[in-house]
Amino acid sequence: MAEAPFLKQIDIRGDLYPSGEAYPFNVGPLTGRQTLNIDTTVTFLVGENGSGKSTFLHALARSCGLPLWGQPQRSRTVGEVPVAALSAYVHPTLADGPFSGGFFSAEGFRDWIEFLDDMARIDPGQAEFQGGPELTARSHGQGILDYFRSRYQIPGLYFLDEPESALSPASQVELLRLLASCGRSGHTQFLVATHSPILMALPGSRLFDFDQDGIVERHYETTAHFRLYRAFLSDPGSYLRTAATDTPE
Repeated sequence: MAEAPFLKQIDIRGDLYPSGEAYPFNVGPLTGRQTLNIDTTVTFLVGENGSGKSTFLHALARSCGLPLWGQPQRSRTVGEVPVAALSAYVHPTLADGPFSGGFFSAEGFRDWIEFLDDMARIDPGQAEFQGGPELTARSHGQGILDYFRSRYQIPGLYFLDEPESALSPASQVELLRLLASCGRSGHTQFLVATHSPILMALPGSRLFDFDQDGIVERHYETTAHFRLYRAFLSDPGSYLRTAATDTPE
């Protein structure tokens, strides 16, 4: 059995794309040849909507051979190029030996927990590692947290795509504590695409910002997310005044 960190390096071969015009090969941060060194138990991918972080995480999970838990039932394509096509140009360096893991997306979690509830009725012992029985009877956010607490007891490599989307700020703090605890165990590794400054605050993690200059490593306090939240919370009225000024009469 391999030991963490399971994922050590990622090479993006944007110089070999078949076309620079079709999605996802025309997403600025993903173009060109880039290498990301991954040496921490928790790594965050941050950036604006449309910057390619979720697309990249999805493609990387495929390249790593991870099961795509919680994916929507419908096929994912944008334009004529499947998002999965990007995985052919994303090359991970992985630890020797087998390891567990998976990809989580809040978007398809409802479909996934309906399957888990059905499975738990057939084999109740499985519920211990999937958040317990009757996940569908809980709120969306509570079901996600219960699932995380159970599933991430299992050592492995886990990818999370915007897990905060259904979580309150208090629940995001709970997830932050869970990531910290699992990371300290030395048996799990996480890559998380997120917009949440709460999650990004995890000490010892690495942050890769998807901007038009490529994928750039940043410190927490220099991310656009942190700066915007700090400025807004310091003076929310100034943003409202700006919005009022910009509103046409």
